[in-house]
Amino acid sequence: MHVTLEKGPAFTLARVALDLGEVLKAESGAMVSMSGTVDIETGMKGGFLKSVARKLLTSESFFQNTFTARAPGEVTLAPAMPGDIHLREMAGESLILQSGSYLGSGPDVEIETKWGGARSFFSREGLFLLRAYGAGPLLFSSYGAIVEVDVPASGYLVDTGHLVAFEPSLEWTVDKVGGMKSLLFSGEGLVCRFRGRGRLWLQTRSFDAFLGQIVPHLTRGSDGSAGVFG
Repeated sequence: MHVTLEKGPAFTLARVALDLGEVLKAESGAMVSMSGTVDIETGMKGGFLKSVARKLLTSESFFQNTFTARAPGEVTLAPAMPGDIHLREMAGESLILQSGSYLGSGPDVEIETKWGGARSFFSREGLFLLRAYGAGPLLFSSYGAIVEVDVPASGYLVDTGHLVAFEPSLEWTVDKVGGMKSLLFSGEGLVCRFRGRGRLWLQTRSFDAFLGQIVPHLTRGSDGSAGVFG
């Protein structure tokens, strides 16, 4: 399997070349195109009950597509939101992903819902994160460009809406920045505080911030009258 990334960082496309018999797993809806030499099968992730739990507790889709090459072929993938894709070659390790950032992987990379615990109760990403583990290529996506950070010894703070992924060697908590007024009336207030040795990946745009910009215009017209949903 050979993966190349094109058109990044704003509208990145993953081009996956498959040899005979190779298998690619991908989030439902991520496929852009595929060659006629590749078969596609859609199934529930890990059985019915696990699929239902994942859909209810994360922003992942209910189904997953499996692509199998019966001759050399190609599959292209892209995320739903405009943004970047990162390719990581897993070598038996784990990686923690924000819910919704998983795009695709090789057959030996497993994706499971990971309990975030009480420390993530106030995180915008909810109570659940995803853990990817195994060996082979892993593709995850972002809203905006992806920036890789080596966490310094002094620690590192990330707005919860900009977090994409991090290595499990890092210790983390979700903290409040400023007072309740900052939390309620500013675009910030909740951050992930990371400590230890490891890397994390950020996205340069926040979907929450984007919604904060457009929702007032949908509910109220420019002259103060009712908007689209008013």
